Amino acid sequence: MPREYVPGRSRSSTVLEAKGRDMNLWDFFVWLFWFYVLVACIWIFITVIIDIFRDHTLNGWGKALWIIFLVFLPFLAAFVYLIARGSGMAERRAAEVSRAQADSADYIRSVAGGSSASAEIEKGKQLLDAGTITQAEFDTLKAKALQKA
Repeated sequence: MPREYVPGRSRSSTVLEAKGRDMNLWDFFVWLFWFYVLVACIWIFITVIIDIFRDHTLNGWGKALWIIFLVFLPFLAAFVYLIARGSGMAERRAAEVSRAQADSADYIRSVAGGSSASAEIEKGKQLLDAGTITQAEFDTLKAKALQKA
């Protein structure tokens, strides 16, 4: 169905004319702001829900009440949760991150084949017996190996 020609307007239709008017730059920024607010709210709700279920100090009824509160009054519940339990959220997250870093470091050490203190001392003793290093160097190597363990 051909469109009627209107002087001063291009013949191609754009998505921005969906409501029958052109969208100017200000309208675009307002739309962008509200889209950002929507994404931020969803992010906060998901973060709060995840923290509710990861909190081991909160019993099952407490978790259920927080979820019901979030479902029926989401903005108020999220703000109350962040004010009342925000510091606990940060502590739990920091503990989780440090635990993950420690696990990662342990895994890397196990895969990298790091030698034990006794293995390093044994290698040093072999070098000492071969005459490659002196007794003082062996003692230093032994002290470092024992200090790591």
